[in-house]
Amino acid sequence: MNNIMMGLGSTAFLATDTMKDRIFGLDWQLVADVTMSGIAIFVLFVFLSYVLFNPARELLRKRQEFVANELAQATKDKEQANAYKAEYDAKLKDVSKEAEAILSETRKKALKRENDIVAEAKEEAHRIVEHAYKEAELEKAKVQNEVKQEMIAVASVMASKIVAASLDESKQNELLDQALEEMGEDTWQN
Repeated sequence: MNNIMMGLGSTAFLATDTMKDRIFGLDWQLVADVTMSGIAIFVLFVFLSYVLFNPARELLRKRQEFVANELAQATKDKEQANAYKAEYDAKLKDVSKEAEAILSETRKKALKRENDIVAEAKEEAHRIVEHAYKEAELEKAKVQNEVKQEMIAVASVMASKIVAASLDESKQNELLDQALEEMGEDTWQN
């Protein structure tokens, strides 16, 4: 084991000895390795850029286009919604005007119907009054006929009493006056 350590120690000594001759300890082999590693990293970067970054960029570009299209569509939808709202408001105003016109027309018809009903009621009341007046006239005529019939009956009863009593003329006039007083003066005047 000592031999191995010794061998390693001598190699390290050789490396340190040869490094003294170089600036920063660089040799041509190291520069070539670094250059090759740099070229490999650049090629790998270009390849990965083509394989990974381009699809990612394409995905981002498509996403940006999608967002832009969505914004444009949203703007268009908003404009269309504003147009629909304006149209709706206009129709709502028209409906309000139309409803007011219908209500006004209905009020006019109701007022006309009210006037017609009042006129019909007045006409019916007039017919009822006329009918009542005619009824009263007929009743009055009937009562007058009954009074006349009673007078005739009273007169015939008086006549039979006069004939039966054979009274004198003053007594007959007295009985006639008494009968007329019982019947009343209004009966003869109507």
